[in-house]
Parts: sequence; C-alpha cells; structure tokens
Amino acid sequence: MQSEYGKDVADRVSLKSETSGNGKRDSLDQKKEPAVEIKDLLGLKSKKKFIQKLAKKNISVRKISKIIEYESDLEKLQIELVKLQRWVEETGRRVAILFEGRDAAGKGGSIRRFVEHLNPRAMRIVALPKPNAEETGQWYFQRYAKTLPNCGEIVFFDRSWYNRAVVEPVNGFCTDEQYQRYMRQVPEFEHMLYEDGIDLIKFWFSISREEQKARFESRKLNPLKQWKLSPIDAKAQELWDKYTHYKELMFSKTHTTFSPWIIVRANTKKTARLESIRYVLSALDYDGKKDAVTSLIPDPNTIQRFHRSAISLD
Repeated sequence: MQSEYGKDVADRVSLKSETSGNGKRDSLDQKKEPAVEIKDLLGLKSKKKFIQKLAKKNISVRKISKIIEYESDLEKLQIELVKLQRWVEETGRRVAILFEGRDAAGKGGSIRRFVEHLNPRAMRIVALPKPNAEETGQWYFQRYAKTLPNCGEIVFFDRSWYNRAVVEPVNGFCTDEQYQRYMRQVPEFEHMLYEDGIDLIKFWFSISREEQKARFESRKLNPLKQWKLSPIDAKAQELWDKYTHYKELMFSKTHTTFSPWIIVRANTKKTARLESIRYVLSALDYDGKKDAVTSLIPDPNTIQRFHRSAISLD
C-alpha cells in the first residue's frame, strides 16, 4: 500500500531533468529522461526518505519544496474562491476584476489560477479583440458595458477599458482628443458602476524592464508560448519609458477612493498569483470566510494600494 506522502508528492510534482551538466536548459526537442520515476515516489513513507531520494539524483530539495508549498497554498486559496463564487451567486452580487499591466506581466496566468475550479456558468473571462468598424464609431465604453457582470456573476477582464489609458496612446491607436475625453470620463464611468453596486477591483501587474525582456525571450524559445508574441510586444522594450509616462498619468487621474488601483509586484509569477487571489478574498466578506485554513491577508511586499510616493518596479 503506497504512502500518502509519496502519493501526494507524485500527484503534485513531475520531476524531470531540466538542465544539462553545464547548467543550461536542454533544447526543447531533446527527449528528457525522468530524474525520478513516479513509482519511486509512491513507495516513499517519510519526508526524510524523500529528501534522500532527491539528493541522490542531484535535485534541489529547496526548489521542490517551494513547488509543493505553492501548490498547497494555491489549492487552499482556490477552495476559498469556490466559496466566494457560491456567495456571489446566492446574494446576486456583481464582481468585476480588472487585470492590467505591461505585456508579459503575468495577467493571463493569474486569471487561469483564479478560474481553474470555478463554475463556468457563473463567471466569464473577457478579453476583447481590436474593435471592429461598428464599435470604432461607438461611445468608447459601450462595448465594455455589454460585458459587465450580471447578478450572481464574476467577470475577469484580461485587459479592459484601460487599453485607451496606456496601450492606445503609446502605440498611436487613438487621437489625443479621444484620449483626453476618455480620461475625463473614466472616473465618472466607474463611479456609476460603484453607485449601482458593482464590486470593482483593479489590478496593475508590475514587472521590471529586465524581467519583461527575459519573458519575451522565453516566449520566442517555447513553441507553446509563441502565440503570445505580437507586434506590440516587439516594441514594448523600445517604448518602455513612454508606457511608464502614460501609466503614471493613468494612476494620477483614475485612482479614486471608490475605485483604487492595486499594485501587484509580479516579477515572481507564483507569488503574484497567490497574493492577488488573497487580495480579492480579503476584499469581499463572503460566507465561510472565517473558516479559511490559510491566511487571507495579502503580503504588503507584493500587494500595495497605489499611492504617489510608492516605489514601483516599472
């Protein structure tokens, strides 16, 4: 009979050789042999034997320990998200969560962890494409208004109406007149959402210039991620300072008491995912919250409410 410890480790971690002898990552087309067979893990009966097994294979115990800890924390937080969603459904709440940030900041990956175990009938992910000819002639917020949450629903925006605050002016996709009008209207638009009872959470995922560059390079090398690359990505590093300028203008004019910006320090993806989930759970008073088996208080070193004296990564 296999031990519960070994089974849990085997279920959570796929241990494969990721580096060659000189420390460089093996090429993607090179077949990799498992450093540790799953059957070996299933027979383990203690943490000590598990550590000894990894040591024999020159596998970082610390790294594997961090992976297991992350997966354990994520599962506990996802259980709370299921409870949160049930409460939203039962009370008819409307929750909109905006994920903004530079390209490659980790917005999509965080959203996937949010929704992994949620009921798809009571939540949506909104990632609108480039507006068509008809939408271009509409009031800017019109197509976003159609996607706002219904009663009992959570909507996750993978980029939102804030495209016009940063991406569009940086890349010349809107006129200065359109930009200025938009910036005047955003606080009014969000105040109407607030008055109508919509719970609006705005995340800005903040990464360093060096980290963005590294993630772009990773996408180029990984055939499973190359779909993420776009012409806009190619210019992101070149236009870094321009993005910073419009980002700071956005914060200064759209950070309000009823709709604040929450900054997520996202250089470490896993930490950013966990702490952004923690923030959402801490912000809403759902049923069963007091019974959580993990902390729902976000780490202030990762999650910060925007203020003008804050030091940001980007």
